[in-house]
Amino acid sequence: MVGALISVAEARTRLFAMAPRVASESVPLAAAAGRWAAEAVVARRSQPGADVSAMDGYAIRFADLPGPWRVVGESAAGRSFAGPIGPSEAARIFTGAGMPAGADTVLVQEEAARDGERLMLAGDRPAQRGRNVRRLGLDFSAGDTLIAAGERLTPARIALAATGGHGALTVNRRLTVAIAATGDELVAAGAPLSDPLALPEGNSAMIAALLADLPVDIVQLGIVPDRLDAMTAAFASARADIIVTTGGASVGDHDLVRPALEAAGGSIDFWRIALRPGKPMLAGRLGEAVVLGLPGNPVSAYVTAILFLLPLISAMAGAENPLPRQLPATLAEPLAANDHREDYLRARMTDGRVTFATIQDSSMLATLARADCLVVRPSHAPAATVGDTVPVIPLA
Repeated sequence: MVGALISVAEARTRLFAMAPRVASESVPLAAAAGRWAAEAVVARRSQPGADVSAMDGYAIRFADLPGPWRVVGESAAGRSFAGPIGPSEAARIFTGAGMPAGADTVLVQEEAARDGERLMLAGDRPAQRGRNVRRLGLDFSAGDTLIAAGERLTPARIALAATGGHGALTVNRRLTVAIAATGDELVAAGAPLSDPLALPEGNSAMIAALLADLPVDIVQLGIVPDRLDAMTAAFASARADIIVTTGGASVGDHDLVRPALEAAGGSIDFWRIALRPGKPMLAGRLGEAVVLGLPGNPVSAYVTAILFLLPLISAMAGAENPLPRQLPATLAEPLAANDHREDYLRARMTDGRVTFATIQDSSMLATLARADCLVVRPSHAPAATVGDTVPVIPLA
């Protein structure tokens, strides 16, 4: 029911249910970075594609040890020795070069002494056949799944896909996110302040910065005054997959996000979460767009963006696991028992131990800026003592 406090887990479930994954598209590798694979990426070739040397040295037959050998050619990356290696023969070889036919071991150059075409063992005898050789398919073989559907395309996975024979990948399309800040007290960041109670608007830039490494295009709707007609017009004009507002989602006379959304033809799915900070967040739909009404207090806006907006974008963009990453940490100071609201405390972690800010007021940006993690306290969590393990969400 709209207005009833719901848990963070239920809010996420309902939010994800409103937002199916967007359509997929094929893009070049350079445009796929930071997106999620919409389908499994399967190797079209093996790596390495043949037996290759792992070191600079000499390709030999293990059976010919301890030598000597006659050097009959050279094998370099991209320019392999064409002939076979016969008994007591060797080929100069470089890292990544193909192993000549007949050779099965690489004698590294520090283990060899060469006089013209005569090669002799100068170091320890290789302990086993195949030493310093990377076998065909050591990294992966043709037909192997390199990247599962729903995995994020990190730089390493981009390189893996390229080496596997792919020049383009299938990903979900980029999303458009529209951001609006509400409030008569707000002025543009950097503008002169004639009123000491005026507030430079920073939530829009903060939200955009949180989304900087996600596959989204951001539309800034600017500051919307506390008037129902202005807020309704802002909703009606937004063309986006997700519309994010900050402020105006509570119960005051000037909190107009809910009535404006309905006046624009939208609907509210849920409002108010058993969460601290961020209780007055709301979510709904406007046409095909998902609407998130975040609190105006900057810390509350930040925390709800971490808990809901980023996972929503990740889920719509195809992430298999869109939820924030949590790590275990050890308390360096005690925590009191928690009430019915799930708590997210600004904290710092040093060598796996967390200390948290004494004052957790949701307006205190300096405290947030100094934090590098959020300590997660479930609803009705019992008191915790120094040395207890708690989950944290890393912020950096």
